[in-house]
Amino acid sequence: MAELPQIHAGNHKIQITQGSIHKAFFKLAAPAVATMSVEFVLSITDMFFVGRIGGPEPVAILTSSMFVLWIVWSLMMILDIGVVAVISRYFGASEFDRASYVGTHSIGYAVITGLVITVVGIILAPLAFKVMESSPEVAAGGTSYLRIRFLASIPFVINEVIAATFRSTGDTKTPMIASFAVVGTNIILDPLLIFGIGPFPEMGTDGASLASVFAVLVGTVVILLFLRAGKLAIPLKLRLLSKFDYKLLIRITRIGFPLSMASVLFSMVYFILTRIANDFGDPAVAALGIGNRCESISYLLCFGASMATSAMIGQNLGANQPDRAEKAGWVSFMYGAIFTGIISILFFTIPHQISRFFMPEATVEPLVVNYLIILGVSQVFMAAEIILEGAFSGAGDTLPPTIIGVSWSLFRIPLAYFLCFTLDMGITGLWWAISGTSIIKGSMLIIWFKRGKWKLKQV
Repeated sequence: MAELPQIHAGNHKIQITQGSIHKAFFKLAAPAVATMSVEFVLSITDMFFVGRIGGPEPVAILTSSMFVLWIVWSLMMILDIGVVAVISRYFGASEFDRASYVGTHSIGYAVITGLVITVVGIILAPLAFKVMESSPEVAAGGTSYLRIRFLASIPFVINEVIAATFRSTGDTKTPMIASFAVVGTNIILDPLLIFGIGPFPEMGTDGASLASVFAVLVGTVVILLFLRAGKLAIPLKLRLLSKFDYKLLIRITRIGFPLSMASVLFSMVYFILTRIANDFGDPAVAALGIGNRCESISYLLCFGASMATSAMIGQNLGANQPDRAEKAGWVSFMYGAIFTGIISILFFTIPHQISRFFMPEATVEPLVVNYLIILGVSQVFMAAEIILEGAFSGAGDTLPPTIIGVSWSLFRIPLAYFLCFTLDMGITGLWWAISGTSIIKGSMLIIWFKRGKWKLKQV
């Protein structure tokens, strides 16, 4: 790696390696959680407006398309995970020149990644719905939806990588502001483009996709303006991109690949589970999507806490404070458990009201209600799974969550078939396959994290 002039972080640096861990967690997690809350608002905004087009087919289009996008986003996580692990370790060790070098080159990697996703995604979009055996209406609408979304792949990946760099230095507020810009734009454009309000054409689900594209562009412009204004604690020098650093890319990929592949397989499992849901008709697919959106409030907020946990673990290990790093992981999980416990109570007590908010459809509501009650059993365990994945990621030890995530996510497929068809539980068997394996994954990660071998991992 080429040597750069020594860089000082100045006042940008949050005190992660000393002082109160609880205080450090909230300083990091609050903006990250707010950012992910914004992502949740973004996801339910699309579902809310699409659910009012009429019938289960538009929601089924959105649901099937989102599971395809999950696979793409999971591949992109290779960069995010590797960048956070490497930069946060350098930043915690006060090696700011090296942190800057990694952050700079990650932008170049983002452009290449986004270009590949755009080309491959547009070409293969129809194949996805053939594999899921979607109805003709859902396949046609979903193909159009995805092709529009893939047009924004390059700015999307750039946005995510720069946001990961900010988080690695302890700044979770700047990515939060950029996310606010994305959601605000999407909320404004969704009804205009979906229903054709004013001078805008009525585009249905394509309108939801196009609104997301414009929203991503706005968010990317905002975070680039922050970068140009010097908000990042380490300067990124784009002139260094004239020489492609293959060794750094391999290093980042090696760290991010295992956990990213686990996420890819997790997404592909949902891809196949959607195929199972299709056997019960478009209302079942719509229910799967609505239930997934409802659960996403737990997932996204825990993922926000996970991002904070990753930075805390990485910086404390870089500062040679492994015991403090472990405590940070447990503190994060404790707060995640409290929050998801509250979500479980809501799923148990007001499932009908939640279902009607998303879609006032009589054929879908009982399926959603059943799903939410079953999901309520596993929410705390899902918090353990997501937050401790972030802890392992920050340590650069991504193998444990990969092994657990891959094996039990894959097991959902035969388990769902067994429960749905062999035991004749119908779509309820699919709900239990998802919830039950979440309980197992969360329990196993708690045990593995407690072993503490991740403290010895070298990156």
